[in-house]
Amino acid sequence: MANVVIVGAQWGDEGKGKVVDIYTEFADDVVRFQGGNNAGHTLVVGDDKVVLHLIPSGILHEGKRCIIGNGVVLDPEVFITEVDNLKANGHLPDDSCLLLSESLHIIMPYHKRIDIAREVKSGERKIGTTGRGIGPCYEDKIGRRGVRLMDLLDKERFAMKLRENLEEKNFILEKMLGERPFTFEEIYEQYLGYAEVLKKYAADTSMLLYNDIKAGKKILFEGAQGTLLDIDHGTYPFVTSSSTCAGGACTGSGVGPTAIQEVIGISKAYITRVGSGPFPTELDDDNGEKLRKAGHEFGSTTGRPRRCGWFDALVVKYAVRVNGLSGIALTKLDVLSGFDTIKICTGYEYDGGVVDELPASLEIFTRCRPIYEEMPGWREDIQGVKKMSELPVNALKYVKRLEELVGCRIVLVSVGARRDETLILENPF
Repeated sequence: MANVVIVGAQWGDEGKGKVVDIYTEFADDVVRFQGGNNAGHTLVVGDDKVVLHLIPSGILHEGKRCIIGNGVVLDPEVFITEVDNLKANGHLPDDSCLLLSESLHIIMPYHKRIDIAREVKSGERKIGTTGRGIGPCYEDKIGRRGVRLMDLLDKERFAMKLRENLEEKNFILEKMLGERPFTFEEIYEQYLGYAEVLKKYAADTSMLLYNDIKAGKKILFEGAQGTLLDIDHGTYPFVTSSSTCAGGACTGSGVGPTAIQEVIGISKAYITRVGSGPFPTELDDDNGEKLRKAGHEFGSTTGRPRRCGWFDALVVKYAVRVNGLSGIALTKLDVLSGFDTIKICTGYEYDGGVVDELPASLEIFTRCRPIYEEMPGWREDIQGVKKMSELPVNALKYVKRLEELVGCRIVLVSVGARRDETLILENPF
């Protein structure tokens, strides 16, 4: 038996969807434990491309149970649209394979309007959110005024909470942000309609997972975003609003830490970031553009071009530490084909000295400059490679050097976007 957590080891967009899709073959349940539809996982199966924002990537495998845990914030409209699209394309033939925690929190229209208005008002100081209402929804959760799925399914309780919340939210929208307020009626009837669809998916998923673990079933926990976007351990305040690290798998799904046996961090062979915040190895040159084009580095959720840079070993070494990573899945190695020289950041120069660990202070991190180690690149196209020994010598040396620098073994190497363009070196299950 093995229960495995998948987390991003950088700033998100590392290719978690593909790795989860691959590992789902060996799991019984797949659990999404944090975030909302600000995440996007792109899967390529054969000639089909599927983009998911809320539903776990394992949904493409028949007979697997997919769970959206209590740590997720759910936009009902997005969820229902995603279900409809999956069914229209021949997926999700059995609704019982998809469950929602009755304790998860619901994104409301006022969350989205507040989110967008705050970003506009912040101007150059904006965080770079997706405007999906994720942060304001988590604020209400922590402030103990959120609307949970179980509240939405109770008409009287939902009406009471909605009236109470609108009194506060409309004041914020009108008086502080200069936006149009909401009426009770325009939200209430719409969300009762959503409730009619969602009720068949609602369950005590924590109890279901507990029973499955007792029965010896294998659970795969799927995270969104990345370690450096964690609300506690990321580059605050340029972070998301949830716990993206491995510990979030427990609090976001309702299982205890002793249920977890393996933690796999997903890392690109280079590094990207979306939104504002420090990024020491960012490339504002032809190499950065080459990475962006070759890696198709545009957000699955927003379509925004991603900022691209060389691999930062300090970032991934930090992810190894705070997540307790037992292995790393290295993605997009094929994107580096064609570079004569490849650089790896092995430390930072700061204030005349050398920093060899990720700084806790954002002010210091912003002023850090990368110290690079250079390695020879390779010209060969590696997308057709089926085993590690077929890789160019310089590609093998690069992978080995990354292992040494971050202090964690690489257990999977992705050499293309397709499911079958993957080298599994060790199976965590």
